[in-house]
Amino acid sequence: MALYKITVKQSMLRNDVRLVKGMSVDVLMDHAAYSPLHHNQGERVVDAFKRIYDVDIRKANAVNSASLDVVKVG
Repeated sequence: MALYKITVKQSMLRNDVRLVKGMSVDVLMDHAAYSPLHHNQGERVVDAFKRIYDVDIRKANAVNSASLDVVKVG
């Protein structure tokens, strides 16, 4: 198991979705070799932002390393 902290790098408003710099979620991955942004099209990251902030980062085209910072916590 691997825990990742995913954080929005800069504030943005895209497709009527507002993301604010510093918004972050924790995502638990089954295997440390998988990047949470690339595994299953980032579904766990999308779900976490939807659950915590009620925003759709996929609609904002923000499921990528240019918009999100990924840090392995544990």
